[in-house]
Amino acid sequence: MNPETRRQIRENAKYLRNVRPLDPEEIFEYVEGQPHPAVVKQVLREEAVDLAIVEEDDGTFVPAPEGPLSPSGPFHGVERFPEAYERRVEELLANAYGDDWARGESGDRLRERIREVKERYLDRAAVEYDDLTAHGYALYHLPDYYAVAQYVLWDLLAEGLLPSQLRVLDVGAGVGGPALGLLDLLPEEALVEYHAVEPSAAADVLETLLSDAGQNVDVTVHRETAEAFDIDAETGEDPFDLVLFGNVLNELADPDAVVERYFDALAEDGTIAALEPADRNTATGLREIERAVADDGPATVYAPTVRLWPHQSPEGECWSFDREPDIEVPPMQKRLDDAAGGTGEFVNVDVQFAYSVLRKDDRRAIELTPDRGTHAPMSDAESYVTGRVNLLGIKLSRDLSEGDSNPLYLLGDGSQEVDHFAVVTEPSLLNDDLREADYGDLLSFQNALVLWNDDEEAYNVVVDGETTVDRAR
Repeated sequence: MNPETRRQIRENAKYLRNVRPLDPEEIFEYVEGQPHPAVVKQVLREEAVDLAIVEEDDGTFVPAPEGPLSPSGPFHGVERFPEAYERRVEELLANAYGDDWARGESGDRLRERIREVKERYLDRAAVEYDDLTAHGYALYHLPDYYAVAQYVLWDLLAEGLLPSQLRVLDVGAGVGGPALGLLDLLPEEALVEYHAVEPSAAADVLETLLSDAGQNVDVTVHRETAEAFDIDAETGEDPFDLVLFGNVLNELADPDAVVERYFDALAEDGTIAALEPADRNTATGLREIERAVADDGPATVYAPTVRLWPHQSPEGECWSFDREPDIEVPPMQKRLDDAAGGTGEFVNVDVQFAYSVLRKDDRRAIELTPDRGTHAPMSDAESYVTGRVNLLGIKLSRDLSEGDSNPLYLLGDGSQEVDHFAVVTEPSLLNDDLREADYGDLLSFQNALVLWNDDEEAYNVVVDGETTVDRAR
């Protein structure tokens, strides 16, 4: 396109945007050579972020809203991976391997690569991200990563922590699970400038899935590593409102340094959301990164492991993860699995994840500072073991018990030197809030018995008939 034509379209849009809706059917008349209205519309779409305009359903453009985003409706969880995305994945596979991609040599190769990636992941070994690996990831991990992102990011949206003009940086974006989850959560009026950093063949899948991201979404994919990406050049005068690390920090040689570098690119009220699988290595590794950049660095932990007590930080292992209901079996996974006998080996519907949300403005999901005169900090557990005390604790797990054993929940208050577990020995209406509370909720324990568990090298907060547990806020 002639640069002068683009300039004239932009200048007219800047002049008219605060006067009336921008209509391509009108603006083309003011441009030299009168380009087709479809050309005008395309330019307005491409310049939407810079002009701060959003496209309406009638094809006109209006100024983008300002202030925080509000949800367009309630969030009821994720029941299944959207069919439209699944069709795109299957089309991509069909183009690469043929319509019968799940069978024959291609199916065998995909299944074997998924097995290899899982084995190398468990061995904490490097993975080669070629086309085959990217396709295997899309089949096996895209649906659950999509669900995980929605559960974590919904809380930010609901709390008004995402602006209407949202600038996102997705570091190690992979095949696009977190990106798709985020974009599907946002209301239509959001204007989104989305940047992905992804050096591997997964970027090809990502670009395919985001090819129709929405009329008010501007997508840029940077095919570079997290360490090599020139974040200063991309940030400039426009810092990012949200930086995502989706299942990538565990693969980096120095994740602490990477997170701190990207933290500098945040807006003053910006957020980092880091997601990791729920297994012990990655979940506890995420807490180590969190401590390095929050307790010993510039960030504040917004959720879930809020530091309640001033000037204290945790030292326990804190294998903390959330678990949500399984999603429906994606047909593409069933297709791959059925071709190998239908054992379920290639079906991945679990929604279990560790996450950390960090802020730059000191804001916390739980804005409460305890009083030692009312509650005992977990850091003092050694002094009150075998006694009964009042505690504040954040619920940091679902029920961890097995079989008929007593319900068991990980707790934290941000000061614990070793892990604390609430053990319910006598369930009752007086302590039922412990069972019903969501992951990350703050609970008040009245008259709880604290014991040392030598086998687990942890403290048990015994919830019996003399203990009351209430939601604290």
